[in-house]
Amino acid sequence: MMSSIVCLSYPCGAGISCANPIRATLWGSVRLQSRLLAVCLGLWSSVPMADDNESALALHYFGTAGLVHNTTGPADFIRDLSQRDGVNGGQWSVTLDTVVGVQASYAVNEQLDIVAQGVSRHHYDNNYTPELTWAFVKYSPRSHIELRGGRLGLDFYMRADSRLVGYSYLTVRPSVDYYGALPYQYFDGLDAAFTLPMGEGLLRAKLFGGYSPESIPFENSVPWDGSGSPELGANLDYQWDSWQFRISYAQISHARDFPGLITDLVTALQTVPSPNAQAAADALAAGRATSRHYSAGVVYDEGPLQMQLMASGVKYDTALFQDSIAGYFLAGYRLGEVTPYAGLSWSRSSATRLDSTGIPAFDAAIASAIGLSSTNQHTYTLGLRWDFHTGMDLKVQWDAVCGASDSVFLYRWDQPGWNGQTQVWSAALDFAF
Repeated sequence: MMSSIVCLSYPCGAGISCANPIRATLWGSVRLQSRLLAVCLGLWSSVPMADDNESALALHYFGTAGLVHNTTGPADFIRDLSQRDGVNGGQWSVTLDTVVGVQASYAVNEQLDIVAQGVSRHHYDNNYTPELTWAFVKYSPRSHIELRGGRLGLDFYMRADSRLVGYSYLTVRPSVDYYGALPYQYFDGLDAAFTLPMGEGLLRAKLFGGYSPESIPFENSVPWDGSGSPELGANLDYQWDSWQFRISYAQISHARDFPGLITDLVTALQTVPSPNAQAAADALAAGRATSRHYSAGVVYDEGPLQMQLMASGVKYDTALFQDSIAGYFLAGYRLGEVTPYAGLSWSRSSATRLDSTGIPAFDAAIASAIGLSSTNQHTYTLGLRWDFHTGMDLKVQWDAVCGASDSVFLYRWDQPGWNGQTQVWSAALDFAF
């Protein structure tokens, strides 16, 4: 028979407890292991099973109604850099985490599926226009091979392709310190995954490549058009009993220069008859520069206990963005329908040093431009998740952000007096059917 929502993350956990009979079946055979693994990683890409009376068309719905309060600080707290505005100190917001989505999958046959997913969320231009986040064809010529083409979820980091599905996360939102600097949600292209038994577990290798169709919003500037920027990457997963391990590499080569004031600064530097000024102009140009993302993660989910540990590093070919490292640790313990959880996350960056141009005004402008991507903070998280109904949960969460005054990259509209520290209270109602 066709299953409904089997699992929202891989392994079955990170806030979702799959039924024991399903998990027992999972380890029954290599064929079923590979199929369920594909289902979990594909979110809800349901594949019709043996019951011919079931419809080949499956519809699923998900969403989050969120409420956020930023207690202090003259800067907007955001969940990631795809948001132009967030919630300022002393304010409340219902737009930060609120999202609604629908997914349709059609099983042409046992080997071929068509999947589409639309999402409505608050955009930087202050509207809720739905966007097509998934639209792909999946072909499985063998039980251990999966080929997809079309619009796919961005898989730079572990679990990054399900960031908009609040129900799939133990916390109210994915860690801002870790995922916040990754504004892209999807890409247009191809991927190929191969799953094979190894030892007592499963080894899964995935390759992907394509082009970004998205843009990144910025303060006081037109969006940075990322459309046509090539993306590629690979990841390697190993699933063993209640453990999942992953290492990943991905990169994006930006097709266009940074808009607005940065472009004006680069243009002005190019007119200065100084080798250092010319070198600074070249170093600040973001167009055709590549960002390289390295990550590793481990997830454990057994009985009531679940834990996640992630680490990543980003290197840029442009001095405009500072190289950075980030990570988080999260643990939760299920007590019936309630799961209290606690976490610690962090992000650090290091700036490229450029030689002085000999003109103080230009040196100050260069330092200011480079400083826009500075991050130096850690966040303590405490929360409670209540799975009060099948496919629904209610979460409350407290985040204490402890950062330096120059840690501004993961915020919007920072003003003089920002000290890098604030507390954020959040509540969210998630559903997934």
